[in-house]
Amino acid sequence: MNWLDTIIQGILLGGLYALFAAGLSLVFGIMRLVNLAHGDLIVLAAFLILLLVSALGLNPFIAAAVALPVMFALGWALQFLVLNRTLGNDILPPLLVTFGLSVVIQNGLLEGFSADSRRISAGALETASLKIGPVSIGTMPLLTFLSAVGVIIALNLVFYRTSLGRAFRATSDDSATAGLMGIRTERIFATATGLAMMVVTIAALYLGTRANFDPTMGPARLIYAFEAVILGGLGSFWGTLAGGIIIGVAQTVGAAINPEWQILAGHIAFLLVLIVRPRGLFPRAVD
Repeated sequence: MNWLDTIIQGILLGGLYALFAAGLSLVFGIMRLVNLAHGDLIVLAAFLILLLVSALGLNPFIAAAVALPVMFALGWALQFLVLNRTLGNDILPPLLVTFGLSVVIQNGLLEGFSADSRRISAGALETASLKIGPVSIGTMPLLTFLSAVGVIIALNLVFYRTSLGRAFRATSDDSATAGLMGIRTERIFATATGLAMMVVTIAALYLGTRANFDPTMGPARLIYAFEAVILGGLGSFWGTLAGGIIIGVAQTVGAAINPEWQILAGHIAFLLVLIVRPRGLFPRAVD
């Protein structure tokens, strides 16, 4: 057994989980909103990319670029028209609304696409690989990881180096005071969700090109996203990447020992880290 190859494959898999989680981390960090429909929105974006590829004959990467503004608009409208109404001191209303949204998305996709699993064809990229010494690295997993790093860098730059980021931080710290200073918090929240949906679209591209997907697999993606966010520390983008890598490495090591242990190994790693660091690896101070 080549343990170096196993660990590298786990790190690359962690990039996919970090993409699942980055949008969730952004939304929670700004408005403390736990979106139970996050996994289903990833699957929805994957079906949108599939539809563009099938109907227009687009390359999957170009189809994802076309889908980005569509998903941004969907996220913006969803937050502005629906989820903003649920925000407050009580966490139950947004949980109930996003749970209902999850059910609606799943059933809508089942009606529109049936329960059959689908896959987005990426052509020669699916089997392309790089040989580095004794390790063979798949091109798609490598692109996934590099995209995850790029997304994390971009989110950090937006959050800490732009006027929009200052508005994000101000509304996150005290939305009432931010409103008194002229910041339209409802629009800031909508913009944050729109950006999160753009990250979701990138995650959906790699989900659809690397594995089969179907309308009911959203909740499983949500679990991986939650675990990566919590492991890294709520509100920490780099922590989200670290959390995804921990889960990915645990799964590949577990699968190398016994294929039946793959999923369980990731959950066990999640619990072990939380025993040592209950607030995650890089927690951001929250009230």
